[in-house]
Amino acid sequence: MWATTKVNRKLKQLTPESLAAQAADKAIETGHKLKDFALDVREGMVRREAELGGALGLEAPVDPDLPVQRYYAVEAAEPPADTNTYRKLPYNSNNRNEDH
Repeated sequence: MWATTKVNRKLKQLTPESLAAQAADKAIETGHKLKDFALDVREGMVRREAELGGALGLEAPVDPDLPVQRYYAVEAAEPPADTNTYRKLPYNSNNRNEDH
């Protein structure tokens, strides 16, 4: 009786529905582990950035006697006057690609 129950339990675990549910559970578990890993990496990056900022003096107050940094806006190029112009390719009479 015990062996029959054990065999039936194993057979139920090997049905396609059960295998799909097990795979889905493992995928969710793996997703949670990846999220935890990404959060740990992000925390380490923030900590390291703070260490580097302190070592390089990036957190120090700015000297008011220094000139203000200027930012220049980049202007877009003028569009061509005729937007329907196409580049002309040189004619090559030896081009056999059109013969097929």
